[in-house]
Amino acid sequence: KACPNCCFCALFHFTVVPVILKALTYDEKRGSCSVGSNVRDAACYVCWAFARAYDPSELIPFINQISSALVIAAVFDRDVNCRRAASVSYRILGTFPHGIDILTAADYFAVGNRVNCYLTISVYIAGFPEYTQPMIDHLVNMKINHWDSVIRELSTKALHNLTPRAPEYMANVVLPRLLPLSVGTDLHTRHGAILACAEITHALCKLAEENNRSVTYYFNEKSLEGLKQIHQEVLAAICLFFFLYLSVCQFFFLTVCTLIEKLSLSKMPFRGDPIIGGWQWLINDSLRSLPLVSSTARQHIKESAVSALAALCNEYYINEKGEADPALQDELVTRYISGLQNTEEMIRCGFSLALGALPRFLLKGRLQQVLEGLKKATIISPEDVSFAQARRDALIAIAKVCQTVGVKGEGSQEEYVCKDNVTQIYATLLNGVTDYTTDSRGDVGGWVRKAAMTSLMEVTLLLVQNETELINANICKQIMCWLAQQAAEKIDKFRAHAGSVFLTLLHFDRPPVPHIPHREELERIFPRSETETLNWNASSEAFPRITQLLGLPTYQYYVLLGLSVSVGGLTETTLRYSAQSLFEYMKKIQNDSSEMESFCETLLKVFEDNLRNDRVSVPLLTMLDQMLANGCFDIFTIHPFPVKLFNLCKEEIKRSKDVRKLRSSIGVFCGLIQFEGDMREKVLFQLFLLLCHPFPVIRKTTASQVYEMLITYSDVVDPAIMDEVMTILSDTNWEAELTVVREKRNHLCDLMKVPKPQLVSKVKYGNVLLSFFLCNDQLFY
Repeated sequence: KACPNCCFCALFHFTVVPVILKALTYDEKRGSCSVGSNVRDAACYVCWAFARAYDPSELIPFINQISSALVIAAVFDRDVNCRRAASVSYRILGTFPHGIDILTAADYFAVGNRVNCYLTISVYIAGFPEYTQPMIDHLVNMKINHWDSVIRELSTKALHNLTPRAPEYMANVVLPRLLPLSVGTDLHTRHGAILACAEITHALCKLAEENNRSVTYYFNEKSLEGLKQIHQEVLAAICLFFFLYLSVCQFFFLTVCTLIEKLSLSKMPFRGDPIIGGWQWLINDSLRSLPLVSSTARQHIKESAVSALAALCNEYYINEKGEADPALQDELVTRYISGLQNTEEMIRCGFSLALGALPRFLLKGRLQQVLEGLKKATIISPEDVSFAQARRDALIAIAKVCQTVGVKGEGSQEEYVCKDNVTQIYATLLNGVTDYTTDSRGDVGGWVRKAAMTSLMEVTLLLVQNETELINANICKQIMCWLAQQAAEKIDKFRAHAGSVFLTLLHFDRPPVPHIPHREELERIFPRSETETLNWNASSEAFPRITQLLGLPTYQYYVLLGLSVSVGGLTETTLRYSAQSLFEYMKKIQNDSSEMESFCETLLKVFEDNLRNDRVSVPLLTMLDQMLANGCFDIFTIHPFPVKLFNLCKEEIKRSKDVRKLRSSIGVFCGLIQFEGDMREKVLFQLFLLLCHPFPVIRKTTASQVYEMLITYSDVVDPAIMDEVMTILSDTNWEAELTVVREKRNHLCDLMKVPKPQLVSKVKYGNVLLSFFLCNDQLFY
């Protein structure tokens, strides 16, 4: 009897289904993008339409093909809209094998994260035998040669995770298929195949080790030779393409370093084989990195090479006694230390990270030499002042080396972190926190400071857990104070990192970090319960907390130094909340003369220590202007503080041509007029000097601010002459010629009974004419 649906079945089997299956995986690269996502999305819609148009029983002959294709699309498609469309179509059809379980794992929201799809959901679905082989075949046939490198890399990691689901199939079918592709001509396929060989080999060897089998259980002689052959073929390709296609060479360096790492971790039986020397050569060359490749690509190459070096050394350079060959050790350590003084920054970076990755048996007996080399790489010299990345990587390497060799208080400084070298290590790391180098990229010293803070935390916790007595009170005080300063500064990400490290050390209790100054007060300000919730990136949350440290004598100087940069900065939110927090603290201590005197002494100390250090002094002048305007020093009438502050401000702007600094100082001088007595005459004389400054903008700004000052402090001028003084200040064109301006300025001096600055000489220095003024037996520029 003829089947009533035979025409439908024939049409579906021979025409519709093949087209739908092809459309679900259609992807074609055109230029820098691809076409195909709309086709794949439409194919999912067609599958959805089948469920709406036909009875489920009519689709049973085709259900396995369609289900596999939809599951693959839902998990492995590049575009989220296609993954979600496939997931919805799968849900509506609803008659697939293990449909309920798969729908739960790969629902509409779960497939939104591509990494989760490739590395987690795929492993769960591959646990059902109907889908295991189709998923693996799809990755091998369609994804490891994908035009998008991210998809290729995710696919190889997915193959690693899927290997335990079908180890024999991977070893006997997939790996032999990939080996020829890894030395083929298509670069995308070659890249993906090499990574896939590396990941599958690593997974198979781990599986063999877990089952107490030989690492070569899943590999025949041909497979082992094929894995070794990849390196030789890639070297030939690098030689061919090096001067033509640097991006191609970048791919090859990254890929082969990953291959070396995975084969080393797999404990492949290559000990003593000449291939090891070839691997080491390629790692060393990768550490030097390509000179014309982008900095981001170079960083990726270095990181890949460092990982490969660590795995290679741990597997092939250690003998049965747990030691290294002395000649090999000398060659590696000497090569990497000598590279730390290279004139190329990226070479310094690579060799610093390489030293940090060396295992303990290669550092044994050479620790002091390594630490000295890394210390030199952190020192700023005129020739390498812009080498911030090299200094950053050297500081990171110091912490890694310390963690590798371990701690032994009475041990040798050539083998352990001990009492003989711990001070030197801390001195190097603490010096890194003071790096404020800037160049065209901005505050590049921030990278160094961040690495220094991280390394300080790692070394300190290492010592706390092993030899607490190696941490003395002075070192701990310096660490916490420098972290407090960084936590009060203006750049959000560095402030957040400093705050995180500060709280980690404060609340660490296995065992606690010793000698933390004012621990009880700090734990009250920063309770353990709020460690995770305090948002250091938000100025509104960070500054109200950090300014409370101003009341702790040990931290006051450093917090005030950090706040000076924030309160006098240019970022609106940082400036607003830092200034608001500082003024609130000043109000609390306003009536406490001893607290105020201590604060003012610290403030003057900060100013004195950073005189002519524009990074601090310029924003500090702005902060002082705001503090004087807000009446923070009203408690003082006759006190040396205003005089010292005046002298420091005058010294700061001496011979300065920095317009921002000069304008900030004008505000400070105007604020100092509030202090009566001899101070007013000194301030007025200084302001009148600025009224005839060579820069017109300074003359104009001075006149404007003096006008506002006289309105605020009307007792400065005799009311009888007030109108005339104000008229001169407001009506004079202070941007006119100096001879005209000087006449007006001298008239003001006569009216206000302030000594007139007298021009005594002119000295020509190069092309610059210097004028000097004499008043009260003092010479002024």
